Amino acid sequence: MRLTRTLQSAAAVAALLAISACGSSDSGGSSASPGGNGFNPPDLKAQTELGKTEGQVNLVNWAGYVEDGSNDPKVDWVSDFQKQTGCKVNSKVAASSDEMVKLMKTGEYDAVSASGDASLRLIASGDAAPVNTDLVPNYKNVFDDLKLQPWNSIKGTAYGIPHGRGANLLMYNTKKVKPAPTSWSAVFDDAASYKGHVTAYDSPIYIADAALYLKNTKPELKITDPYALDQKQFDAAVDLLKKQNVNVGEYWSDYLKEISAFKSGDSVVGTTWQVIANIAESEGAKIKAFLPDEGATGWSDTWMLSAKAKHPNCAYKWMDWIISPKANAQVAEYFGEAPANSEACAETSEKGFCDTYHAGEAEYWKKVAFWRTPIEQCLDGRTDVKCVPYTKWVQAWTEIKG
Repeated sequence: MRLTRTLQSAAAVAALLAISACGSSDSGGSSASPGGNGFNPPDLKAQTELGKTEGQVNLVNWAGYVEDGSNDPKVDWVSDFQKQTGCKVNSKVAASSDEMVKLMKTGEYDAVSASGDASLRLIASGDAAPVNTDLVPNYKNVFDDLKLQPWNSIKGTAYGIPHGRGANLLMYNTKKVKPAPTSWSAVFDDAASYKGHVTAYDSPIYIADAALYLKNTKPELKITDPYALDQKQFDAAVDLLKKQNVNVGEYWSDYLKEISAFKSGDSVVGTTWQVIANIAESEGAKIKAFLPDEGATGWSDTWMLSAKAKHPNCAYKWMDWIISPKANAQVAEYFGEAPANSEACAETSEKGFCDTYHAGEAEYWKKVAFWRTPIEQCLDGRTDVKCVPYTKWVQAWTEIKG
């Protein structure tokens, strides 16, 4: 198993600041129309048919997404792809969304496993091409609430193939946190009860977690999208996090450190991922992780095709392969995420895997606000105010942590 959901840098959003708003969505499972409010990417056309495969495909990906057995002989979904298609896979692991965008701009890569902020930048810059989903047979079995979402489509045109998703959960020590929490209040308004033992995700995007909490507890702020905050809403979220800071024992980015902290009792409550909770519990930590009443933030990744792809036919073959039931099950289990293909659940080695990760639970994902990068043009569709761009989130995060 490999966890590499890397923190985003301030540089990762520079290209976004000049982009018009990318539509609105109140959650990952919403049916809001993406690409509204003046967002008009270059007029590129999707491929209409597949030609002869070119013999290779060059991929940019998160670590753990393209495994050929070299890291672990038991983990390999690339070798069979190469045998069946004749397309040799060349994989470049990227450490951040910023690196992914830079690499795709070179024109040397055919496809990328982009997270939400990178996907919109690639579309806006013309580096990503529309995708003809009819050329991806396994697309038909992708969960409906992953199709044509604000981070992978524009005005009904698909710009990628969904790969997988995950939620940012609340985890607590069942022996030391009583009564059992039901709300994010455990790490915000009630954090003083666990002073010095609260943990939080170490990234400016965590400001969205505070905004999501305020959306539910301070309706007078009128927050509709945790990634679209005007100055007043943003200041309220920052103030909440500054108050939280005095109770935080550690901000985490290394999953091993979070597991160790929960096992030792140094941390008793905070944000986590399902796969981290699974490992911690298997190693003896007395914990429970769940989606609180207010919902949560989360992430969803998309395989996108380069507009300059030199091997587009092999790239299409790869996109279809990686969401085929068996391969999608393999990568989901290895990485620790919910698969995109509904038929992958029957292929996982752990038969209860999809239940644990809520793979097909549409109502569950409606409560998850998937990561997107904030820009001045409010992502919730407002035009009468400017929203706080991510560069300001980065500055505020430094102040929050002191």
